[in-house]
Amino acid sequence: MPHTRARNHSPIPDVNWDSGLKEMNETWKGAVACLGVAVFFVMTIGIIYWQVVDQPNKNWIIKGKYSGLIWERNSQSLIVQTLSENKTYVEINVGNFPDIEQPFVKNLCWLNKTEFCYTWDSVADLKILLDNSFSEGTECYHINWIPIHCDIKLKDCFSMANISWYGGAGLSAQHWPMNNVNMPLQPFVISSLKSHPTGFGSVLERYFLGSTGVSVLVNSDIPISISIERNRFFCVETPSSKEKIPLQYTVCIGQTMLSVHQEIGNQLHENRRMLPNVDILWMPLWKHYGISDSAAKLERELRSFHNKLLRHGLGECLIGLNEHSTMLLSKKDHMPNNPHGLRSPRQKRGHHQVRHLNLLITTSPYTSINSEQFQNYLKEGKDNYWLSLYSQIDASLTPVLTRWKSRFSVRLNITSEEAVNWYLNTVRALKHKLGAEYVTFEGVEGNTFLEQSIQPPKGLEGDRYTGFLAEMAAKLGNSTIVTASTRSSYLPVFVQMIPLHSDWSYSGLRGIIPSVLHYSLLGYNFFIPDAIGGTLADEFLTDEELFIRWLQIVTFLPVMSFNTPPWVCCDDWVLNLTRQYIEKHHNFVAPLVTKYAEEWIRSGKPIYRPVWWISQNDPEAFTIDNEFLIGDEVLIAPIVEQGQVHRDIFLPGNDYKWMDTKTSRVFDGGTTLKNYFCSLLEIPVFIKTS
Repeated sequence: MPHTRARNHSPIPDVNWDSGLKEMNETWKGAVACLGVAVFFVMTIGIIYWQVVDQPNKNWIIKGKYSGLIWERNSQSLIVQTLSENKTYVEINVGNFPDIEQPFVKNLCWLNKTEFCYTWDSVADLKILLDNSFSEGTECYHINWIPIHCDIKLKDCFSMANISWYGGAGLSAQHWPMNNVNMPLQPFVISSLKSHPTGFGSVLERYFLGSTGVSVLVNSDIPISISIERNRFFCVETPSSKEKIPLQYTVCIGQTMLSVHQEIGNQLHENRRMLPNVDILWMPLWKHYGISDSAAKLERELRSFHNKLLRHGLGECLIGLNEHSTMLLSKKDHMPNNPHGLRSPRQKRGHHQVRHLNLLITTSPYTSINSEQFQNYLKEGKDNYWLSLYSQIDASLTPVLTRWKSRFSVRLNITSEEAVNWYLNTVRALKHKLGAEYVTFEGVEGNTFLEQSIQPPKGLEGDRYTGFLAEMAAKLGNSTIVTASTRSSYLPVFVQMIPLHSDWSYSGLRGIIPSVLHYSLLGYNFFIPDAIGGTLADEFLTDEELFIRWLQIVTFLPVMSFNTPPWVCCDDWVLNLTRQYIEKHHNFVAPLVTKYAEEWIRSGKPIYRPVWWISQNDPEAFTIDNEFLIGDEVLIAPIVEQGQVHRDIFLPGNDYKWMDTKTSRVFDGGTTLKNYFCSLLEIPVFIKTS
C-alpha cells in the first residue's frame, strides 16, 4: 500500500531563529546548540529508518479505473492488480538493472495521473502510459524501457505462477498452455523446425494471452529474443547492439481471458479478413512422394496412384507433389516438335496425362547456384533477383549463399518488384501447364541473414521476409498454401502445419491438438495438418493403432491429409474405416467449418476453440490439451495415448447440455465424465443441445 505519512523535502525542519539568542549567556547557547544537534541527529536517524526499514515493500505507481500497477521493491517486479488487490493479473520481473536495493520509486512525470516515469541508476529510463480507451472493463499499460547507453540488454520476465500462458510461436513439440515448455534464449523468429527442432516455427505472433485475463503484445518493430523456463516464467530480451534498442510492449487486462482476447487479440492486424478457397475442405489430400528420375515415369506413377484411390472408393481427392516432382514435370516438353509433322501415340497423349488430375504443386523461393536458370540470370546482370549484399569496394551485388535441401542455393529478393513479378509469372505459367489449382510455397520460414550472422538490409529484419512472402503468395489468388506465417492471419491462404514424428509424443500425435488451438487462437484457422502418421519418417507408417487414432483427429480438422495409403499400412477393415471418416468429414465437418468461417470473418472468433472458451473461470479447463471445440456447438475428445480405450472427458459450460453422439445421452456442462469408454473404432463427439 502507498506510504501516506507526511514528509518534508528537507531532512532539517524549518526553524525561526530569534535575535535574542545573541543576548544568551554561554551556558544557554551551549544547551541550545546541543539540543539542535540532538534534533538533527534524531531526524537523520528517522529519515534513514524510513528509507531503509519503514519504507513499504510495495507502492502504487499508476492507477486506472479497474486496475493498477505496483512496484514490488524486494522482488524488483511490476505487478498488475485490481485496485482492491484481491486479484493479480501478472507479475513482471524487471531484469533491466543490476541486482541492488531499489529505493522507493517516485513518479518523475509529476502530476500526470496516466503516466509514470523513472530512471534506474543510469541504466534505463522507464515510461508507462495508461490507456483506458477500450470497452468497459479493459485497460492497457504501454511499457517502454529505453537504454541510456548502447550495448545494454533490456529484459523483462513474465511469471507463470498461478497463470497459464498461450500464444507466441509454434514449436516442434507443441504444448497447451506453453507453461510446460523449456526453450533456451534465442531470436524470436520463425526457423525451419526440420533443421532446427529447438527453435520457433510455423505460426508466430508477438502476442501472449494469460488465464487471469491479461494479454501481452510486444512491439513488432524491435528485435527481441525469448526464453521459456518451464512453469516459472517466459522472458523477453533485447539483443546487444551498437544502437539503443528499446524494449516496448503493452500489457492489457480484461474482466475475463476471453474478453481481453476479443478486445486485443483481434487487433493484431487491422486488415480486413479474407477467406481462402474452401473447396479444398471437401477434397482429401494425398501426398505423393515419388522418387522418379523422369517426367514420363512420374506421370505413370500419378495415374496409377489416382486409379488406386478411385478403385478403393476414396472419392474425389487432391494429389500433392513435392518440389522435386513439380520441377520434374515442369521441365517436360509436353508438345515436342516433330520435323515430319507426326506424333507417336505416347506423344499424342501430351499434357493431358496429368491435367485431368487434381494436383497440388510445390515451389519455393530458392534456386540452386548450379541451376541453368541461376547462371543465365547472372549473365544477364539480374543479380538483384536474389537476396544479396553490396560490395564496399565497387558497390556490386553478391548473392548470399544458403542451403536448401542439401544444396547451395540463393533466395528470392522480395524487395525487388521485378524479381517478384518474374517469380509470380513463373508460378502462374507452371499452374496452367500442369492444370493445378493449388500451390504450396515451401521455405517461407527462416532468416537467411540471421542464420549467417549478417546484418540484414533495412526492411528485411526479423520475420519480415516471411510476412512479405505470404503477401506475395496471396497475389496468386486464394488457393495458396504457405509453410509458415506471421503478421498475416487476415490473408486468404492456408498454412501447412509443422511436420511431425510417427509416434505418440508431443512431437507426434499428441502435439496435433495443441497446435490446432495455437494456430486458431492467433487467427490462423485455415491450416492443413501434417499427413496422417507424420512426414518426418523415411518410410510408410505401419502402426495400425497410431494410423486410426491419427485419422480420427484429422477427420475433424479443415483438411484431411494422408501420407501412408491405408492399403499399404493396414488391413482391409482400416480401409473401410478410412472411407467412413472421409464421408463424415465431407458431410459433417466441412459444412461446420464453413459455417464458423463466416463468423470468423465477422467477429474474429476462432473456428477451433479451447474448452476454456466457454469455461473461462474453471482452472481445470486452462490445461486441457486433448479436447477441442468447433465453434461452441461440437466437442471432440479423441484418444491420444497408446493402448488406451478409456479417458476422462471435461464437458465445458455450466449452462450447457451436451449430447453424446454415440449413445444420445445428455450430460450437464461443467462436469467431467470419468473413465469414458472409447474403442479403437470410435472417437467421442458431443453436440450442444441447449
